[in-house]
Amino acid sequence: MIIDIFIPTYKSDDKLNKLLKQLYKQSILPRKIYILHTQEYEGQIQKLPEIHESNIEVLPIKKENFDHGGTRGYGASLSDADIYMFMTQDAIPADEMLIENLIKPFSEDVEGIIAATFARQLSNKNDKIIEKYTRTFNYPNKSRIKSHNDLEELGIKTYFCSNVCSAYKREVYNEMGGFVTRTIFNEDMIMAFDIINNGYSIAYVSDAKVIHSHKYSYIQQFTRNFDLGVSHNEYSHLFNNVKSESEGIKLVKNSLKFLIAKKKYYLIPDLIINSAFKLLGYKLGRKYDKLPKKLVLKFSMNKNYWI
Repeated sequence: MIIDIFIPTYKSDDKLNKLLKQLYKQSILPRKIYILHTQEYEGQIQKLPEIHESNIEVLPIKKENFDHGGTRGYGASLSDADIYMFMTQDAIPADEMLIENLIKPFSEDVEGIIAATFARQLSNKNDKIIEKYTRTFNYPNKSRIKSHNDLEELGIKTYFCSNVCSAYKREVYNEMGGFVTRTIFNEDMIMAFDIINNGYSIAYVSDAKVIHSHKYSYIQQFTRNFDLGVSHNEYSHLFNNVKSESEGIKLVKNSLKFLIAKKKYYLIPDLIINSAFKLLGYKLGRKYDKLPKKLVLKFSMNKNYWI
């Protein structure tokens, strides 16, 4: 299988260098890596590490033209690879087996129904205990193939597929029309919705691992979840028929039990405040079309989306 990798970048740091170096140490190498570089100004250069025999192409994207779905789709439109693999600039392969493990479900799929796979995300070693638990909750150490039959059990998590590190069969990706060309967030879940509801399956691969987590402040959690709510509003025909808030409540309850079991009582207020900011942001995002434009701009993490 021929694999091309697509990585949107913006104000990248040393994590991108580590990511690229790790990709060229993989047991299975990509044919090509496309860097979709959002420029703050025309002519801005995307710095890259020196890698022997690398095949990296940098595609400049004007800041005002960046879109989570459209930009990734533009990169994919340039490729004829069998597998499109997407990563974010801060997702570092945990070992040299990432690509091999991520694409393994495709070769083992005798029925040909697995259309996409996504990797397990591990926390950084310096992350707080709550963030580490959240990563374990969302990305357990157990692989699973998800289909339309899992909707009753998993609800909205049936459509969970993260482009932090994911892979798609080219023919199915094209059959679905590619990623939506304009979305504030969630281009991966919107694609997953189409995949699942067209009779295909998605594989969560716990053996394919990347190190990826964020240290968000309360305000950043608010703005991120506001954009999540905006996405669920704009694509309400996808998300209104499945419960989404129940999964968040489950995470809070389990996190609370975890902290109590670990006797980390002093962290409970932080968990409650953080969860409240997330919920408030999401609720307001679901109602963004009833808010003044000034507030929408203030509440959103992706402010360029509204320009």
